[in-house]
Amino acid sequence: MATIKPFKGVRPQKSLVEKIASRPYDVLNSGEARKEAEGNEMSLYHIIKPEIDFSAGTDEHEEKVYQKALENFNLFQQKGWLVQDKDDCYYVYAQTMNGKTQYGLCVAACVDDYMTGKIKKHELTRRDKEEDRMKHVRVNNANIEPVFFAYPNNPVLKEIVNKTIKGTPEYDFVAPDGFGHHFWVIADKNDIGQITETFAKIPALYIADGHHRSAAAALVGDEKRRNNPNHRGDEEYNYFLAVCFPDDELTIIDYNRVVKDLNGFSEAEFLEELNKNFIVEKKGKEIYHPAGLHNFALYLNGEWYSLTANKDTYNDNDPIGVLDVTISSNIILDEILGIKDLRSDKRIDFVGGIRGLGELSKRVDSGEMKVALALYPVSMKQLIDIADTGNIMPPKTTWFEPKLRSGLVIHKLN
Repeated sequence: MATIKPFKGVRPQKSLVEKIASRPYDVLNSGEARKEAEGNEMSLYHIIKPEIDFSAGTDEHEEKVYQKALENFNLFQQKGWLVQDKDDCYYVYAQTMNGKTQYGLCVAACVDDYMTGKIKKHELTRRDKEEDRMKHVRVNNANIEPVFFAYPNNPVLKEIVNKTIKGTPEYDFVAPDGFGHHFWVIADKNDIGQITETFAKIPALYIADGHHRSAAAALVGDEKRRNNPNHRGDEEYNYFLAVCFPDDELTIIDYNRVVKDLNGFSEAEFLEELNKNFIVEKKGKEIYHPAGLHNFALYLNGEWYSLTANKDTYNDNDPIGVLDVTISSNIILDEILGIKDLRSDKRIDFVGGIRGLGELSKRVDSGEMKVALALYPVSMKQLIDIADTGNIMPPKTTWFEPKLRSGLVIHKLN
């Protein structure tokens, strides 16, 4: 059962939230962060991407860069830009995209639940990325950015959220990317107790987005526990920052592929190879969107194609074997194009569906890439089935949007 608790959030003053809040550290590079933070000393990028305070080209993994994060975090608090709540609270964090709003509960999730598998994963993590975020958590002694969890929709929690959002939001703004962000504080003791008790009856939480941040936060908590001879179990480091959304409110969007060459095949030969496992139909120059599961869109030499997988290419009874990303990885990328490792092969790149399929044709038309493949999005049910059966999705399978805005609330570990 899921163990969560309220916490004393460190948050921006109401009038400063739009100056402080930022996109997550991993959706933009140092140059983009430097540009977004230009002229804004309050931008959270000074804490989550502190390399922007050094000359361009500074390695973000240098010790002085991590130390700068702490220096800036302390400065933000000294100047009163970030202030800690006096009491333990939960928070409602809602996001609006394309007219649809999803409502999450911001909580302190339990390190033990991560270690024992009650917080379920669907992706592998890379040790170098974990280590980077662990250093960031260690040096700041805080979870500066939240992770994104899903939980099975629950009527009790929905009722508390619905009651809370009738009040005036603490923060309510539209970010430069056009997404709305809305934030309420839950300070009522009865509501807090009910939330804690209700989560205690929920069998599992699911990592939707932020596998590396989850791993890093839990590993640092575990490290602190092992290094503390007087460990009791109720210390703040036993918990980390998460926003939990009901599974029926979340949307996973497509995550597509672009490849630099056809592995020695001519275009005609490549299409001939595809014909062995797919029904291939030419669709013309207008963008073609995959029509459903097991249907793909391919862009090659100015033309869109529909690829419908033959029945013997997938297994509906296997949570991994049924995925379109598995079909495309095994047959198109591996067997035909010779791409064996999606994590390391430099011939392939990945494009989040938020950019639209026009981004795929653009990258092929520019000559940078030779072929593009668009996939039908994975469903929340598929993700939960995979996590529940202890399986791991192939890399670059899910893309959640909108991303959580960083800086609305921070969790200190002491």
